[in-house]
Amino acid sequence: MGTDTKGPKPVASPASSVAASEILDVDGSPISGESLQYAVPESRKIGVTGAVFLILNKMIGTGIFSTPSSIFASTGSVGVCLLMWAVAGLLTLSGLSVFLEFGLAIPKSGGEKNYLERVYRQPVYLITSVFAVQIVLLGFSAGNSLAFGRYVLLALGYNLPDGWPARTIAVLCITFVVFLHSVLPKWGLRLTNALGVFKVLVLLLIVFSGFAALAGHRRVPDPHNFDDMWSIEKGDGFGGGGAYAYATALLQVVYSYKGWENANYVMGELKHPKRTLSIAAPLAVVGVTILYVLANVAYFAAIPKAELAKSEVIVAGLFFRNMFGESAAARSLPALVALSNIGNVLAVSFTHSRVNQELAKEGVLPGSKFWASTKPFNTPAASLLLHWIVTVIVLVGPPPGPAYNFLVNLYTYPGAWINGLVAGGLIYLRLSKTEEWSSPWRTWLPVIFIYLCLNMFLAITPFIPPNDDWNADGYPYYAFPLVGTGVLGLGAVYWVVWTKVLPRFGGYELVAERVLDETGAEVVRYRKLSARNVPSSEGESSERDSLLRENTTAEASADHGSYGAIH
Repeated sequence: MGTDTKGPKPVASPASSVAASEILDVDGSPISGESLQYAVPESRKIGVTGAVFLILNKMIGTGIFSTPSSIFASTGSVGVCLLMWAVAGLLTLSGLSVFLEFGLAIPKSGGEKNYLERVYRQPVYLITSVFAVQIVLLGFSAGNSLAFGRYVLLALGYNLPDGWPARTIAVLCITFVVFLHSVLPKWGLRLTNALGVFKVLVLLLIVFSGFAALAGHRRVPDPHNFDDMWSIEKGDGFGGGGAYAYATALLQVVYSYKGWENANYVMGELKHPKRTLSIAAPLAVVGVTILYVLANVAYFAAIPKAELAKSEVIVAGLFFRNMFGESAAARSLPALVALSNIGNVLAVSFTHSRVNQELAKEGVLPGSKFWASTKPFNTPAASLLLHWIVTVIVLVGPPPGPAYNFLVNLYTYPGAWINGLVAGGLIYLRLSKTEEWSSPWRTWLPVIFIYLCLNMFLAITPFIPPNDDWNADGYPYYAFPLVGTGVLGLGAVYWVVWTKVLPRFGGYELVAERVLDETGAEVVRYRKLSARNVPSSEGESSERDSLLRENTTAEASADHGSYGAIH
């Protein structure tokens, strides 16, 4: 920290270097920088209970009520399906341990962004650009919003496939959520917590109804799904997909668990972040794993295999019908699932908008000053707007049809590459003596390796052709891995344009200096550097690149609340 007692206090020497640079406007006239201040009121900070529900709300969303259909259709085995859900819970705990080690060592908002930047420091900001494009373009809430629309229609008595009625409701859903988080942030968190309690109760209702089904209390004949449960069958709409089918099934199970890392994205808004995260995250993940396995047992106890394989996103609705019959009470239960879906949208929008804002604070996004702003409600309204724009485009863009599974896979797939890079980076930090890595949480090295192998499996096997129809789900089998990988490649292209092309031909650069003032509030000051600071030949390094390298090194060992100058 600096020694001045007045005004912003830069915590690393690069800040002073940037501040001393000649600052010119587009027309060449000197300008003063524009500052934005970020301070989360203590009353809005999140404790252990809030962090648990923030994680629960993202984990328990669409997945457990929708994906069991496609998972069974891919595998054709009851036993394999249940084993996948249990193993995925253990693998999720391994990933959680990796993220706890990083998160407790670098307790800053942004999640994987900070962990990747700690490891992959060269080329400067290449990994930041790749992550930024992935999280902005694919960090949408389309899957959960669409499922919300489908379940609302089901509750009203319309069992409609994916189409414009469901998508219209989905757009209204994400619009309401973004408005609430932007204008009434306290109520947004309160609703998130309330729906977290609610969706646990819904899952418990399914679990205990499943126990009743096993005892013979249901409206349909016994489906006998647990007779020879480990056999792998091929029937009407299920089985026979090969390695590709198993890979996509596991990818969708992982999707259903996705959200365990949610609190890592908002570390800067947690009360006592190290203590809060280390308690809330394991508690939420263990509880959800138990509920997920038992919920799948319930589904198999009441739904015949052929019906389950063809039920798409309305698995829970079909379960309720078979348990309670075609009645008003049965139709009301899908409405409960719809509320669970909107709870997930609330949690995803809250955290992903914070990641978008962190990227904007560093000048990574075009129009960073706008996206990083907290005006006019002292909330990340602009970054929430960015999340809304991408989600709506994804909702209305694909043609009507089986879009849900495609969105699930597209949302999840690039994360396999990102998480693989995080796991591989932690192995490097642990084995490299020069890195001097330390964290209050330590993950057993074989656990990190298992998590790395899982993500590499999920990243590579979707490119293996299935044994059956290559377009069985309405899209070519290679569509989602190709698009997902292409988005990561687009991040590399963006890095070239942002750090190489624009500095050379644009005449100036917008840079962002992050400091803490005397109250501990974060201040981001945007400036424009003149063209004389841009390299004029291949052998030269710009002042900006030099500062970035220094800052990356400085931040690698910074503790919570410390910010160096950035960009």
